[in-house]
Amino acid sequence: MTPPRRTRAPVAVALATLLLAGCAAGTSATGPRAGTAHEATRSAKNATHAAQPHRRWGLSDPLPAPPPPPARRVARRPGGPPPVLHRVPTRDRVVFLTYDDGAEKDPRFIDMVRELRLPVSMFLTDSVVGPGYGHFARLRAVGASLQNHTLDHAALRGLPYAGQRAEICGQQDKLHARFGVRPRLFRPPHGTYDTTTLRAAADCGVTAVVLWRAAMAGDGRLTFAKGPARLRPGDVVSIPSGEPGGLPLRERTTLLLQAIQERGLTVGRLEDYV
Repeated sequence: MTPPRRTRAPVAVALATLLLAGCAAGTSATGPRAGTAHEATRSAKNATHAAQPHRRWGLSDPLPAPPPPPARRVARRPGGPPPVLHRVPTRDRVVFLTYDDGAEKDPRFIDMVRELRLPVSMFLTDSVVGPGYGHFARLRAVGASLQNHTLDHAALRGLPYAGQRAEICGQQDKLHARFGVRPRLFRPPHGTYDTTTLRAAADCGVTAVVLWRAAMAGDGRLTFAKGPARLRPGDVVSIPSGEPGGLPLRERTTLLLQAIQERGLTVGRLEDYV
């Protein structure tokens, strides 16, 4: 009698081992490996946000690209004071986003500016920014411009020339020392100024004093200083640092961008026009 073959047992053991290894890697007693569906959904969502970053920031559609910069900017009259602007005289369907003080330093706002390619202007106060200039260096690296909002946020109107000049030129010097630029644009704290302010600003190298026609409050409401209560081409919009209990900067920016899109407008670069 031919003795039984004994080669099948090792093969069966090997197959069983492979099957068990596969089960351990891909399944459990209760079904597929936990988290697989969630991870797939998250990967798909991240891919959508990468391809359509406007959705990541709460916009249903991308912002339209602004038109080419105008051939001429708003200019200071030779020998005269710098112009004071609440809005820019243009027919381009753009508005301008300006941020005051520099108290809020949310890293995600940098991501928002980069991914949406927002041409924002940051009017900085040295005593408010404090040790946070690195945050604004990163904002500048993704396209934001840095402008002057005084050293200490003092109300300038009524102050003597020397005091106003120290506030304005002092911040010019600070920004030059940190970033190698001397801003052309200046916003007086609280929007108050006098003829002495304009003279001091001109002597510090400022070419335009930028106020605003629209402002966004901490709860996301838009208010208007003069004219119709709606956004119009050329409007300068001020977004001050957040109020206690108010919405974060990026959330207010999303609300503002939604309002801009509803009016058929987009965001322009202020420095291209002024």
